Amino acid sequence: MQVFLAQPRGFCAGVVRAIKIVEQALMIHGTPIYVLHEIVHNRHVVEDLKGKGAVFVETLDELPAGAATIFSAHGVSTAVVREAEKRNLRVIDATCPLVSKVHLQAQRYSRQGFEVIIIGHRGHPEVEGTRGRVEGPVYVVSTTAEVATLEVNSPGRLAYVTQTTLGIDDTQEVIDALRNRFPIQGPDLSDICYATQSRQNAVRRLAKDIDLLLVVGARNSSNSNRLREVGEQSGLPAYLIEDGEELESDWFSEESRVGVTAGTSAPETVVQQVLDRLRTYGATAVIEMEGERETMHFRLPDSM
Repeated sequence: MQVFLAQPRGFCAGVVRAIKIVEQALMIHGTPIYVLHEIVHNRHVVEDLKGKGAVFVETLDELPAGAATIFSAHGVSTAVVREAEKRNLRVIDATCPLVSKVHLQAQRYSRQGFEVIIIGHRGHPEVEGTRGRVEGPVYVVSTTAEVATLEVNSPGRLAYVTQTTLGIDDTQEVIDALRNRFPIQGPDLSDICYATQSRQNAVRRLAKDIDLLLVVGARNSSNSNRLREVGEQSGLPAYLIEDGEELESDWFSEESRVGVTAGTSAPETVVQQVLDRLRTYGATAVIEMEGERETMHFRLPDSM
């Protein structure tokens, strides 16, 4: 069995920044540090931070007044920001800068009198955060079928933004459908983050040399699910696994060529654990594909 490692894979700059924010907040403020929602969508990351003293909550009602509180990398609505202010919480905002960019773009369109369409998955924390940052009319679509049935108040005054973790091809189809139906403004694919795009492109390159794809990531991770879909679109069996414990021996043969990638919130330690498990199934060679290593980084917030 041969194993081919995608490059790039795993943590992006926004995830690295979010984790550092929690770790440094614990050092500066001590425990407990409260985090609203999962800081990133990965159980292993969350459990590691819990072990260091972070407390994860789903609503601000669970927090004592004045508590040190971190907003997750996915961003939050204006209503959550105002509620935190009312409760006098000491907020540290770990929203990914690329998500914040989408917030600002959507707000700018709304102030200019456009109704805003968010291309993304309804209910995802990032989409709900963006929706909650816009005061005017907002619509959410994720497929061309939803575009076909979309009803808006002002068809001549529309603009769109996109969730940062979408599939490139599917998003382009939705953008094309919107442009075919409405006179609309929007940013092509530039809202999809660099890491999401580069990892999808790496899987496309890797697909030529493998028989099946393993994506290391959480099931509630949008970008990890998109990587699995890219594998399937390339004609491969593709499996999304949280760690090596979820591997099944009947996926492989002695001569399988296995591709391995990881979503942007999946730690490299878990990837290595998957490789160790694959060796027990007969993997004798691990080959890392050529690819430029990412050097993007984001500075920590001033509110630390």
